[in-house]
Amino acid sequence: MRDELLDAAPVDEDFAAEGHDDGLIADHAGLRPSSLDDFVGQPELKRHLQIILGAARNRGEAADHLMFAGPPGLGKTTLAYIVASEMQTTIHTTSGPALERAGDLAAILTKLSPGDVLFIDEIHRLSKQIEEVLYPAMEDFELDIVLGKGPAARSIRLEVPPFTLVGATTRIGLITGPLRDRFGEVARLDFYEVDDLCTIVLRAAGILSVDIDEQGAYEIARRARGTPRIANRLLRRVRDVAETDYDGQVDREIAAAGLELFGVDALGLNKVDRAILSSLCDRFGGQPVGLSTLAISVSEPTETVEDVHEPFLIQQGLLMRTPRGRVPTPLAYAHMGLAPPSVVEPPQPELFDAE
Repeated sequence: MRDELLDAAPVDEDFAAEGHDDGLIADHAGLRPSSLDDFVGQPELKRHLQIILGAARNRGEAADHLMFAGPPGLGKTTLAYIVASEMQTTIHTTSGPALERAGDLAAILTKLSPGDVLFIDEIHRLSKQIEEVLYPAMEDFELDIVLGKGPAARSIRLEVPPFTLVGATTRIGLITGPLRDRFGEVARLDFYEVDDLCTIVLRAAGILSVDIDEQGAYEIARRARGTPRIANRLLRRVRDVAETDYDGQVDREIAAAGLELFGVDALGLNKVDRAILSSLCDRFGGQPVGLSTLAISVSEPTETVEDVHEPFLIQQGLLMRTPRGRVPTPLAYAHMGLAPPSVVEPPQPELFDAE
């Protein structure tokens, strides 16, 4: 048998580095909730998962394959672990880039137990060869492997136990149609409301033993760009400021001062966000600017500007994409404390003007 079939399964290094045992759900550390009841926000998705997972438990079957899509930090990985916890099974984690050969996937699938959850992060980065191997495994729970090369090559079919594949992606548009159609539920996670983020901050503060009141939590939540991961990160930074410069208690004023110290303003914009708006409003005088020129002006890669910073600026109504380039809105000028340029339209000649 080919050596690659004997390779050890890829392991989620970030998860293992935190002290977890091969993806086991029990007592995983950190701020992630371990059940749907503890998960805050995404009410429609939670209801769908309650039905799908509850029905699968009642039938004693593996849950249907699930895909979670959305921007980073909204809880896709957390939901994957919750699925395994709700189904009382073991989760095995890997990522699209880690699966380089068919043997990598075969090594993982053949060691699954019935009902286990296989979580593939960044699933849109799977190669076509891996996808072809994955199709029969998802539909028929069978694995087709080619052994040898040339005239001596032969194909064998291995049975794999029923399992649940959970995929996470930040770019749903890159998922091929045949792969997407094999998932029983494709769900998109939305940005969180401030009230939900406030609840998340208060819960995290309890775990981290941070003395914070509701107003302080709300101040952090409203600057967290609708993302729980950012909210938890800002909470840690505010905690550091409170313990270093104050008595350790966090209220609205201390939270605001700490966030301003770390460059997060009242709208949740960071230093690069403000540099983008400053370039558009001041340096280029409000004229349309191409992506490459804008990226050079703020010393950032074009992919970072387009994928990380622009979406939030557009959602906040601070930036517009036009066919000619990026243009700041009046809200951008107001936020930056600048006066918008006065646009004087040239007079239009009358149709029957005399020469």
